Amino acid sequence: MKIKNVEIKAKTEYPNKVIDKLKSLNADYRGCDTQIDTYFNIQSGRLKLRQGNIENSLIFYNRENTKDSKLSDIAFSNIENGADVLDVLLSALGEKITVKKDRHIYFIDHVKFHVDYLDKLGTFVEIEVIDEKNEYSESEMHRLCAHYMDLLSIQKTDLLTHSYSDMLGL
Repeated sequence: MKIKNVEIKAKTEYPNKVIDKLKSLNADYRGCDTQIDTYFNIQSGRLKLRQGNIENSLIFYNRENTKDSKLSDIAFSNIENGADVLDVLLSALGEKITVKKDRHIYFIDHVKFHVDYLDKLGTFVEIEVIDEKNEYSESEMHRLCAHYMDLLSIQKTDLLTHSYSDMLGL
């Protein structure tokens, strides 16, 4: 499946305030997922295998490392046997880095929110405006992302440019 999204990632010192605000907005809580994302060596873009108790998928994406909300072109497939897929991809491509996190997952319509905890990096919040059917313009998606940034009191100075894999690999 191919989709596009507009997303932000921000460092937060107040994850419980973010969670409380999401609850007050009646966000649909999907649970806490302990995820292991294995990134593979490829020439361009990012390829990762996500293994969790809620989300299990193979994901390829391209995204610029900018501080503002950013557009991602994503191709992904839900998978059932991550261990077998991992063995094949490790044999073919080799491991670039592995990222482990605890992720609280919320949804409001087609907007996904994550509150992430990573041992070596800290606590983060992500907002992803997801367009699975090419229904929204890029500017609409950026506006909706900014709207939720305001509601969650995320400041532009809190935004990050890089993925967790980049931050751990630096």
